[in-house]
Amino acid sequence: MWSAAGSLAAWAWLLLCQGWFWRTDVRLPPSREPRAWPSVGVVVPARDEAAVLPSSLPSVLAQDYPGRAEVFLVDDGSTDGTGQLARELARRHGGLPLTVDSPGEPPAGWTGKLWAVRHGIGLARARDPEYLLLTDADIAHAPDSLRRLVAAARGGDFDVVSQMARLRVESSWEKLVVPAFVYFFAQLYPFRRIGRPGSRTAAAAGGCVLLRAETAERARIPDAIRHAVIDDVALARSVKRGGGRVWLGLADGVDSVRPYPRLRDLWRMVSRSAYAQLRHSPLLLAGTVAGLALVYLVPPVAAVAGAATGSAAPAVLGATAWLVMTGTYVPMLRYYRLPPWLAPLLPFTAFLYLLMTVDSAVRHLRGRGAAWKGRTYARPDAVPDEG
Repeated sequence: MWSAAGSLAAWAWLLLCQGWFWRTDVRLPPSREPRAWPSVGVVVPARDEAAVLPSSLPSVLAQDYPGRAEVFLVDDGSTDGTGQLARELARRHGGLPLTVDSPGEPPAGWTGKLWAVRHGIGLARARDPEYLLLTDADIAHAPDSLRRLVAAARGGDFDVVSQMARLRVESSWEKLVVPAFVYFFAQLYPFRRIGRPGSRTAAAAGGCVLLRAETAERARIPDAIRHAVIDDVALARSVKRGGGRVWLGLADGVDSVRPYPRLRDLWRMVSRSAYAQLRHSPLLLAGTVAGLALVYLVPPVAAVAGAATGSAAPAVLGATAWLVMTGTYVPMLRYYRLPPWLAPLLPFTAFLYLLMTVDSAVRHLRGRGAAWKGRTYARPDAVPDEG
């Protein structure tokens, strides 16, 4: 009964005091188009992305942008012909100018993606752009995506404007796990707080980040975050520490085309960085496991066990907490165009995330490090992010 009461109290606090995290209406604000469109350098780090480039790169090259824009794809040691394919797609589809280059292997202390981003920013700076768009190789953009990002940055005087790309939800496991990934992220980093002046909450979504070039240079990005596991959050924090303004919201017209058809694929995506989110701290891991159990697992267990044993108090408290949990998850399912009947299954999904987090810690403690795109990183401060 006391566990169920504690869970209900936690949900009441989350519902009312955690920045309305469960709402999905934080989208790019309508903005007036600037009188003069600033120049933009689009940086695309890519490692073994030949499978997704045909679905993503043409959309980047086809941006309907009135100002000067150029795309810099950094082939991060691919073995599947990523760079050659990118050049062929540019020849076939045309659009924005494309430069393909390779930075070589990253030195010690650098994650592969950030080393590629550094090389791409260096290429872009030779053109002296006012803004940098950092976008992953699996992200497809609507034709007006860059135009809307720049207009929002100009209109709101933001140093960073980032959109959480809509991830793919086609397989059964994607439908079960992916919306919860964004839901949990918004719970940790409520979007409304990120854009609020004076707020210390900072985060970005690495698949789509428009960054003022002057701000990047002042904040020493990406050098200052070269070892970061979760580089998008580290980037936003670095900008905010320097007095910059950050905006993050859900995307319309920015979609990830990367498939995660099996549970194993999704498990790898989460477990490779989950323990890093906890700063490799056993105490934070224990607290996270206990918190996930209290908030997500206790409600259905209390409701079912209370009903089975005739204990009214645990059953009512647990069912109420479960109902609140379900209600807060429905907007995210609607955003992903999924049926609301999936919402009561959130405790099961949370249990999967709990296991993924524990697995991430076990891998770290065994010294196995993390592997991504054929690269193994043994050090905790040198784990790659996707790209």
